[in-house]
Amino acid sequence: MAKLRIGKLVVIGVGLIGGSFALALKRAKAVKHVVGVGRTRKNLNIALKHGVIDEASQDAARAMRDADLVLIGTPVGQMPAVMATIAPYLSPKTIVTDAGSTKQDVIACARKHLGAHFANFVPAHPMAGTEMSGAAAAFPELYRGRKLILVPQRETSARAIRLVRAAWVACGAEVVLLKPREHDEILAAVSHLPHIVAYALMGMLARRSNVRHMLEFSAGGLRDTVRIAGSSPEMWRDICLANREALLKFMDAYDSELNRARVALRAGDGAALKAIFTHARNARERWLVAPERKPKRQ
Repeated sequence: MAKLRIGKLVVIGVGLIGGSFALALKRAKAVKHVVGVGRTRKNLNIALKHGVIDEASQDAARAMRDADLVLIGTPVGQMPAVMATIAPYLSPKTIVTDAGSTKQDVIACARKHLGAHFANFVPAHPMAGTEMSGAAAAFPELYRGRKLILVPQRETSARAIRLVRAAWVACGAEVVLLKPREHDEILAAVSHLPHIVAYALMGMLARRSNVRHMLEFSAGGLRDTVRIAGSSPEMWRDICLANREALLKFMDAYDSELNRARVALRAGDGAALKAIFTHARNARERWLVAPERKPKRQ
């Protein structure tokens, strides 16, 4: 395969995801010039200072000019406005991709706003992140060894898929394919629900009048469980609303599991409680030690 060469990359939303994408491509010497687009000048200045981007712009027409690849790294709730803004300025050669945590809504948004340019749009989602946000949180190793999900549509051009795939491979990611509904269903269970659980647990504690005293006695268990409650509330609000049908289904299933434990506790049924814990521990151990199941590669 020929070495990837991206002349101009535009990153819209220069946070952890978009910034790390730019840094990884720079480290791989796969991109010549990176333009950052964002809502706040402060974050763009941080991105410039840290070498995440080479140029900052808040002018969509200027930013899109001669762009080879555009990554939309904003929260999914901002994507309709972003796509509507950039669509008139996209050239036939420009490939657009995203890093949104939901796919059915993003694809529908792209169909609506990108029009004839939809064939050059490649829906994607990197399975990587931390609880940190902003350009200062970006680092080039974020995607190394992590899965990158591509969700191309029947109209998506082969050239667009090749470029986006090659870009993520250059970042160190393993590219896999999923259908939009399958993606959203899986992510509701393994990503979106855990964030709601973390926020809910931290929120419950925060409402206690003696929360400060209680937290003085917390240890690693609580810290590990609520770590992701440090994530961007705006971003996770948008994700949860966008994927609410699948997420509500798994919230109901989680409620049922909690209720099984509640019933056992109320009955003083130690055997039932032990069975619940043992089943969960065994499932976790199988997940951690079993050879990883390989999804379909592109």
